[in-house]
Amino acid sequence: MKLSNSFSGALRTFTYFMASGSQYTLEGIDYLTLYGNEPNAIEQVFAIYANVIELDDTGKVLNAKYAEKRATDYLRAYCDHSFVVEPPFEDWELALHEPPPLKDQI
Repeated sequence: MKLSNSFSGALRTFTYFMASGSQYTLEGIDYLTLYGNEPNAIEQVFAIYANVIELDDTGKVLNAKYAEKRATDYLRAYCDHSFVVEPPFEDWELALHEPPPLKDQI
């Protein structure tokens, strides 16, 4: 099974805005300096995005903007300790799941 085009497009778009420094939910936050210097923060952002995003039975993304907001709220709070994430993160949103094997199975 492959990921849907809808998910691929949502992930690509989120990644572009995160990597270009133009993510609208992080306006005023200098987060690009974290790339290469604090990879755990960036890893957590993408884990939250992947944990929160929902797809319907056909693979259509249902909540791309909400997944972006939850993920970027983490980064905003990471960079600005006065920012309060509402609602607070639940454990399942923050979960870092097992990485794939070092060698492909196919």
